[in-house]
Amino acid sequence: MDELLTPIMDEESPRLLQTISEHGGYAYVGMAAQAAADIRAAEAARDLAWEQLHSGPWHSVLPVWRDAYSMACLHGAKYHYRNGEFKEALRVLDMGVLMGGPVLRKDLDSAIETLSLKAREGENERFGEREANRLVSEEFNTAKALQVLPNRSLSCKLVVKRSALSLEGFLSEYFLSGSPVIITDCMAHWPARTNWNDLDYLKRVAGDRTVPVEVGKNYLCQDWKQELIPFSQFLERIQSNGSSASVPTYLAQHQLFDQINELRNDICIPDYCFVGGGELRSLNAWFGPAGTVTPLHHDPHHNILAQVVGKKYIRLYPASLSEELYPYSETMLCNSSQVDLDNIDETKFPKLAFGGVMVEVQLHTRNKSFICVLSCF
Repeated sequence: MDELLTPIMDEESPRLLQTISEHGGYAYVGMAAQAAADIRAAEAARDLAWEQLHSGPWHSVLPVWRDAYSMACLHGAKYHYRNGEFKEALRVLDMGVLMGGPVLRKDLDSAIETLSLKAREGENERFGEREANRLVSEEFNTAKALQVLPNRSLSCKLVVKRSALSLEGFLSEYFLSGSPVIITDCMAHWPARTNWNDLDYLKRVAGDRTVPVEVGKNYLCQDWKQELIPFSQFLERIQSNGSSASVPTYLAQHQLFDQINELRNDICIPDYCFVGGGELRSLNAWFGPAGTVTPLHHDPHHNILAQVVGKKYIRLYPASLSEELYPYSETMLCNSSQVDLDNIDETKFPKLAFGGVMVEVQLHTRNKSFICVLSCF
């Protein structure tokens, strides 16, 4: 059995271990010294780094402990790879990508590429030519959607649709004036338009990858939580979402395309992101079943939302009405409104009594959908 190559870790290990020692990580250094030959030592080192990652707010964690976590994950993955445990090695590497630091990221990405190929050997023949197992199979029914959407939904025609809008037109007519627009006929060439509605494809390229998901109605609810699960398990939850016992599971605002290169290759960055000298700030994925809701909020950047599969219901309101929307006073939630658009309490929020006017962005996902959001400018 060949070895996973980790050239950066091989070169950087002495310096990293010295830095970890200087920050009191003597126990970690002792375990790391044995990790190459002993899986128990590798797991112990990973546990020690994990404790440091959760010792306080994320922004206060010393960067070297994130790199220490990456190192321990690489040692563990190399052991599993030698033993032919490719899926377990891939899971450990994903944890390194999600929680680790930048120093060993290239080693992690290279090892993931090797493991992904190993894990999928023979699967292309197994899938072969076949009819797609679709994520969203039925046509959109507007009348059915209006039965579950808030009152007066889909009645506003102020946001216009423009087919293949030119960059000059986008800049002069919409961006400079701060006006929203729906741009059609500019994503037909994306492989994602077909691939992401194919469950077999998603399982094949990403099924064994570990992803962070949100469980519960939304992040403002007390029973809301986050989990790390295989992408295949996430797809199963989406398919079972219609059952009464299921709790919505949402892959939200995750840099999925930095993690899974095959999915990144399915999309293109729209030129609209760069008009007026703008730049791409982030590229995130939202992927969820019918009924998932992002609460009323505003973002720090301009967004281009690319709806790839399914339908998403969106409400836009002028930022000038922010105070009428009762934003939270806490720093962590100051960009979110206390108002639940699905159940507006006009007694608690009397400023809304004049007609339910809201602030900037309300995202209601009422169908299975897979979108990517590009924050720009």
